Amino acid sequence: CRRRLSDIVKKHSSISRFSSGSFRRRPIQGQTLLLARSALAIVDHTGYGVLEHGPTGPVLCEAGIVRSRASRSLEARLAEICDGVRDVIRSFTPQAVAVEELYSHYKRPRTAILMGHARGVLRLAAAEAHIPVRHYAATQVKRLLTGSGRASKAQIQQAICRELSLAAPPEPPDVADALAIALCHFYLDRQKALLS
Repeated sequence: CRRRLSDIVKKHSSISRFSSGSFRRRPIQGQTLLLARSALAIVDHTGYGVLEHGPTGPVLCEAGIVRSRASRSLEARLAEICDGVRDVIRSFTPQAVAVEELYSHYKRPRTAILMGHARGVLRLAAAEAHIPVRHYAATQVKRLLTGSGRASKAQIQQAICRELSLAAPPEPPDVADALAIALCHFYLDRQKALLS
C-alpha cells in the first residue's frame, strides 16, 4: 500500500489523487481518512490522506485534494466537497476521520465561517458512513510530530517525509497538512490502544 506522492494517477469526479500505482479500492483494516482544512481556500479544495497500520508503523495508501469549482455557488461548492469526501470514504472504508480543530484569527471572521461550512459537510459525510470524527489542534499536531507546538511548515514537512519514507515533501501544502493530522491521529490512536 506504500505510495509516492509524485504522480497524479487518477482524476475522478472532483478528486485529484496522488500516488504511484493502481488506485486501491478494496477495504483495508485499520485505515484512517484524514482531512485538512485549507485556510481561505477551504471551500475550493481540501487536502486528504489515507494511512493504514503497517507492521512497523504508518503506511501511506493515498493522498490528494478534493476540489470544487470556484465559479459555482457556495452551496454547490460545498456539495462537491461532500461528494468528493464520500467517494474517498466509499473507496477506503476508514475506521476514523480526523480533522484539524477550527481556528481563525479574530480579525478574519469570514475565514472561520467558511471553514465551519466545510467542516460541517466533512462531518456529515463521516456521519452518513457511521465513522467517528476526531479533532486535533494545530499545536497538538506540531508538538507530536516535531516536539514543538510552534514548528514551521518546513519542520512539519520534514517530519512527514521521515515518518512516511517520502523522497520529497507532499505538494500542495493542503496534502501535507492532511498527512500531518493523519500521523497525529495514528500515533495517538496507537498510544491509546497500547494503554488499554
